[in-house]
Amino acid sequence: MQLFKRKIQIKIHLLVASVLLTTLTGCLHWYHALQTYYQLKEFDHYFSVSAKNDFTIHFKEPRLLSEDFVSLARLQSSSEEIHGDGKKWRYWFRKIDQQGQQVVPEISFYLDLAFNKDDKITDWTFSPLFLQIAPPEFLEASFRSLGSAEINEGKQQLRARADQLEKISAQLPKKQAVIEHLGEPLEIENEDDKEIYKYQFRLDARDIEEGYEDRALSEVRLSFDKKTAELVRMSGRFAGLKISINYRDYQETESDKVAGL
Repeated sequence: MQLFKRKIQIKIHLLVASVLLTTLTGCLHWYHALQTYYQLKEFDHYFSVSAKNDFTIHFKEPRLLSEDFVSLARLQSSSEEIHGDGKKWRYWFRKIDQQGQQVVPEISFYLDLAFNKDDKITDWTFSPLFLQIAPPEFLEASFRSLGSAEINEGKQQLRARADQLEKISAQLPKKQAVIEHLGEPLEIENEDDKEIYKYQFRLDARDIEEGYEDRALSEVRLSFDKKTAELVRMSGRFAGLKISINYRDYQETESDKVAGL
């Protein structure tokens, strides 16, 4: 009898947990995003990374559907191509000036999403230009850190704790090198120890849902250390998804190196 009660209690707990999760997340799309988040806790089991000219994170057991991504981002891709049994979406972001006009010559970057025959995301690729502001080593470390991130269901955000981030020894981009690729910023904001360069890009989306037109506009903020001219922070919104990386949180210090000996 006690065992029977225990089984009932376990089933009830699981049912309540499922109902609460669905209620908190608000929709099935965010639930699939949460499933992917839980996979990040075992990163090497569920994901792999390749980095050459571009950077790709591969989903070994994908959960996110194409409609999940559109629902969360509220934006369609710039183009769609059929590849075998699946498809590929490309999101083009093109730099614009103060008047909202595309700059000439064109400066642009893209994000690619590849889907399998079940319409689930298998690959997420960041173009070479994007890697000028998000170096591959730091981009991979930021993905890995999401496994220990705190969830805010209300804002649908993940925030990683700085004290739990993986430390890496990669060099940070210099301001001059970034400007050579992105051109001059729209605005420069001065702080005590940093200069913040602001750029604007516009997503070349096929269709934009009414009320979400502002999501096609991406303001990218790049913070450079005044003394070293290193890029120390990047933040921006890309296809409705906000990304913010403080590179110094990931950078290995001299004390870290000594502790590792």
